[in-house]
Amino acid sequence: MERKVSQGIVESFFNKLKNHLDNDVVIGGGGPSGLIAAKILAEKGHKVALFEKKLAPGGGMWGGAMMFNEIIIQRSAIHLLAEMGVSCRILTDDLYITDSVEATSALIYQAIKSGVTIFNCISIEDVILKTDRVHGIVINWTPVTLQNMHVDPLMITAKVTLDSTGHPSEVVQHLERKNDIKLKTITGKILGEHSLDVTEGESATVSNSGLIYPGLYVSGMAANNVHGQSRMGPIFGGMLLSGCKVAELIDKELQETNHA
Repeated sequence: MERKVSQGIVESFFNKLKNHLDNDVVIGGGGPSGLIAAKILAEKGHKVALFEKKLAPGGGMWGGAMMFNEIIIQRSAIHLLAEMGVSCRILTDDLYITDSVEATSALIYQAIKSGVTIFNCISIEDVILKTDRVHGIVINWTPVTLQNMHVDPLMITAKVTLDSTGHPSEVVQHLERKNDIKLKTITGKILGEHSLDVTEGESATVSNSGLIYPGLYVSGMAANNVHGQSRMGPIFGGMLLSGCKVAELIDKELQETNHA
């Protein structure tokens, strides 16, 4: 019995990993923008793998505000949670409140049911860069990176890569730090996150979501960090709408590439 348990897990996992050594889209970070972008892209028929460095995907949604597990969603984005069956209550004319655990669980569940494959406990330590275009990511186990162990990584290729790693924008950081390249920002570099402004931050996370370098997109708080915009706290409508926007942009690029 013991051998069968181990054999089943090992064979199943490595078949899953082998199937995703090459992808249409690879996403770094399993926060709200990454999860909903992954869900939409998978629903459109694209092969999507999402890599989350922590044990559980979901980003900052789990903790609500200071571990009060409630979050705020704007009216403009509430339909996205309602479609998943998440219970939401009216707070004001423009704002709704919902349980952060219910909302986060629903996002993860719906992404997987849409065809997304999620790999947790895996960190992104570099990108694959060829002919001035990102062609995927370089991965390692999160415990390896936390312990600074000298263990070589594996490579995951993709037609398009999305950085939804949140505040650090880790994928873009690897690209900028190691290469003499210019990002699609005012200075060509990462501008850095500004202090909190809910209204500005929520608007900016949507407008800033998009292509940042050939083959590489940004969404959510990663987009605000790269473009030098405000953080926004425990309000997540902009994050969800950011994921929707970037999914449409990525889908458009993949469709044009496939038809070229």
